[in-house]
Amino acid sequence: MNTNKYLRDLAVGCTGQVVGYQTNARSYKAKLLAMGLTPGTEFTVIRRAPLGDPIEIQIRGFKLSLRKDEADALFVREGV
Repeated sequence: MNTNKYLRDLAVGCTGQVVGYQTNARSYKAKLLAMGLTPGTEFTVIRRAPLGDPIEIQIRGFKLSLRKDEADALFVREGV
């Protein structure tokens, strides 16, 4: 069973782990890798704007805000 989700599916306060990237999101993949969102990296959802864009996460000791398109390029696993 595939338990991978999109970052947008996680509620504020949830923890997760980066699993991979959408195959059609090549333009975002390099950008996300450069920001430290490598497979296996754990994060916590800190907050979300009222309309869902951007989403703020805490990862590797810093806070990072991702636009909806960037967040949708990530596959994550909840509750790590």
